[in-house]
Amino acid sequence: MTFKVEREIGGSVLSIETGKLAKQAAGAAVVRYGDTVVLGTVVSADPRPGVDFFPLTVDYREKMSAAGKFPGGFFKREGRPTLKEVLTCRLIDRPIRPLFPEGYNNEVQVQVMVLAADLQNDPDVIGVVSAAAALAVSPIPFNGPIAGVRVGRVDGKFIINPTVAQLEYSDLDMVVAGHADAVTMIEVGCRELPESVIADAVQFGHENGVRPICEMLRELERHAGQPKTWQPPAKDTALLHEIRAKVEADLRAAKQLKGKQERAEAVKAIYDRVVAEYCPEGLLQPPHSPEQVKAAISQVEEQITRSMILDEGRRPDGRRADEIRRISCEVGWLPRVHGSALFTRGETQAMVVCTLGTARDEQVIDDLIEEYSKKFMLHYNFPPFSVGEVRRIGSPGRREIGHGALAERSLEAVLPGPEEFPYTIRVVSDILESNGSSSMATVCGGSLALMDAGVPVTRAVAGISIGMVSAPDGRYRLLADIIGEEDHFGDMDFKVAGTRRGVTGVQLDIKATGLPIRIMREALTLANQCRMQILDQMDKVISKPRPSISQYAPRLLTIKINPEKIGKLIGPGGKSVKAIQTETGATIDIEDDGTVVISCLDAAGAEKALAMVQRITEDVQVGRIYEGRVISIKDFGAFIEIQDGQDGLCHISELDDSYVRSVSDVVKVGDLVPVKVIAIDEQGRVKLSRKAAMKAVSKGASPGSNGKES
Repeated sequence: MTFKVEREIGGSVLSIETGKLAKQAAGAAVVRYGDTVVLGTVVSADPRPGVDFFPLTVDYREKMSAAGKFPGGFFKREGRPTLKEVLTCRLIDRPIRPLFPEGYNNEVQVQVMVLAADLQNDPDVIGVVSAAAALAVSPIPFNGPIAGVRVGRVDGKFIINPTVAQLEYSDLDMVVAGHADAVTMIEVGCRELPESVIADAVQFGHENGVRPICEMLRELERHAGQPKTWQPPAKDTALLHEIRAKVEADLRAAKQLKGKQERAEAVKAIYDRVVAEYCPEGLLQPPHSPEQVKAAISQVEEQITRSMILDEGRRPDGRRADEIRRISCEVGWLPRVHGSALFTRGETQAMVVCTLGTARDEQVIDDLIEEYSKKFMLHYNFPPFSVGEVRRIGSPGRREIGHGALAERSLEAVLPGPEEFPYTIRVVSDILESNGSSSMATVCGGSLALMDAGVPVTRAVAGISIGMVSAPDGRYRLLADIIGEEDHFGDMDFKVAGTRRGVTGVQLDIKATGLPIRIMREALTLANQCRMQILDQMDKVISKPRPSISQYAPRLLTIKINPEKIGKLIGPGGKSVKAIQTETGATIDIEDDGTVVISCLDAAGAEKALAMVQRITEDVQVGRIYEGRVISIKDFGAFIEIQDGQDGLCHISELDDSYVRSVSDVVKVGDLVPVKVIAIDEQGRVKLSRKAAMKAVSKGASPGSNGKES
């Protein structure tokens, strides 16, 4: 049986239909917004033996056929997930994961496919709704429904689900997701907006987008939903109480040790001791499995950590709730690289390097909406040694891609435009040590590295993560600059990046059932206070971009020529431009609008190439001195080429101050001579004077000048 609900959301009709497609899935729904259509499905399987976590997998794919396009590449079919698809997988995963009930360890797989794209409504937030709708009608236990919308701001007014065209003029790009009562996920990129505007946007999106869509999903669930019959497994309270008595005192003592490694080793020793006691070697069938014993110890550890923070006001490393860890910064510490920074906050350390390149280094993105190129890239790496572990080393995972995207978005707002700074910029962050919020350390280190590289950013950017521990009775405590344990056992990871002027990036992940707006506003205020302290420390090391780029970076020079002269610059078969590149060592890129970008590792080579381009493409100017080549000699004078394809006549009377009997007495074919343009007649014929050029050169002028002293 099919069932459909429709409602106008943000100026367009949102349609959610189930029962028509993918009927063998546990739940499936087709969501349409404008002419963008997305299918969401969910299936589940019994838990694997020994699994003590919730194995949720989310997969989002954009089929190129949805936009009437062929996939790029040799095979002409979709391959590995694109960057956009990976980020959207995370966008769907993060708001739904905390709403599955505790103890539910069945394998759950959510698949979202874009079936049609109208190139105006981004399918990513529609994918969030389709996944939520599939879960709503399935028998899988889920404390929803949830929904997600995008919020933009144009001319100071908030917009629900702005189109691609509207986002071009928006100073805010926010995705907010949650259930009817609270927010569970926020993702923000913006242009230095005040915290109050961010909070208002979240509230606007929740009230005008999330809540109405949740009402639609409730109606869908009432009419087409399957009964959710899962019951949580019975807890072995006897084992929990028994283990609590054995480990509570030791865990409390271990949790008060200062260093991360010291605490981890002490806690591991407790785990090893108790597991060995309950599951001794040689015992074929112990009463409790090692997984059950570890789960019970972990539960006690979580309760102790949360109680120390919430009831006693004591954090694992002894800081106050609003205190950030010690910060140290270095810049320019790596030789030969274009810009480098080392940012350390407590036991989190990011090594960040900035590299400057040319237009040929831009990354081409083949997206559903349009193909475009990126001039700024930030790549984040999290090697296993940063947390003292041995793991398989492979390509970047979803977490690394997500953290890099957050840092990239946070720094993008302060970058100069391509007209001011035509370089392609790549920032690479390698986390050398990690104990909480390495993505925000990347933002800080990235800002320092950009300044060290001489990129003219408008302001420095810093980031901080705010955590929270809450209780069922409504009590809560916000924590500035959270460490790994507070993230693992706490309820929230609220990352906020920005400048002294305002916020540039936000990412909220929450493990509780939701974050009320009033607590979110309080967290934004605390993040602002912490950010100012971090910026104070960063400013002591470097407070503004270096006046020039590294000597090892390529030199870029830009000139705008008449588009009609592009052919002349290129020459037959590329002869002219190739000659310039061979002679100077420069690389020349010519755009259709007449923009010419010259890049060269040698500044002198770039300047020489620029002069050669100017000589070929600029109009001849009266009064200017040129170095020309004699191409023919007549009785009445010499014809001299001053530009490719442009010559002029230097009359015999203009060859020298003294009397000239024969032209060949002064110049010969092939000679390079300075000449000054003294006139251009109505027919475009150029009149030259060697005599006037020699007089000007003797006074200090040079070829290419206007004939006046330099």
